[in-house]
Amino acid sequence: MLHKKFENTKIILASGSPRRQEFFKNLDLNFEIRLKEIEEVFPKILQSLEITDYLAQLKASAFDGDLLENELLVTSDTLVWLKNEALGKPKDYDDAFVMLQKLSDQTHEVITSVCFKTKDKIEIINDITKVTFGTLSDEAIKYYLDNYKPFDKAGSYGIQEWIGLVGITNIDGSYTNVVGLPTEKVYRYLLNFTF
Repeated sequence: MLHKKFENTKIILASGSPRRQEFFKNLDLNFEIRLKEIEEVFPKILQSLEITDYLAQLKASAFDGDLLENELLVTSDTLVWLKNEALGKPKDYDDAFVMLQKLSDQTHEVITSVCFKTKDKIEIINDITKVTFGTLSDEAIKYYLDNYKPFDKAGSYGIQEWIGLVGITNIDGSYTNVVGLPTEKVYRYLLNFTF
């Protein structure tokens, strides 16, 4: 359905995430990938989805002046929010280990913001999913980090990987949002999209 609607539009996905790229393919969209390096730094006063909204828009702002009339840019940001602390991508192995220890026996929020930018307008949608982990032993955390190396993932884990299969006891909300893109909301937004 989206394929026909956007046949005269160039959709640009500004994401190096293979998971987001796969979702866009599965949504039956033709798109190209354009990446720009930005420093993902946000004002410390921001909380929760204010952070992902800010970073998704920051990624889009790197394309200011670059977009043509028929182009639609999509940027996105995901973070894990636990007890008023933002857990982004880990700096290294030790940082990832500490993050997963914090998530053990806790419920956290996974927040994703998606920014849609054209030459003339910019809009943001977001989604929040609550995820609960059971007890994660140090041995299980080490096994996961050694074998899956989730260092490109917010909160240091991928729900679709081993740690999600053995550790997650409950999900309240969108599964695809936890993977990195709230596909149902993105689909609905694009169905109703007008330049």
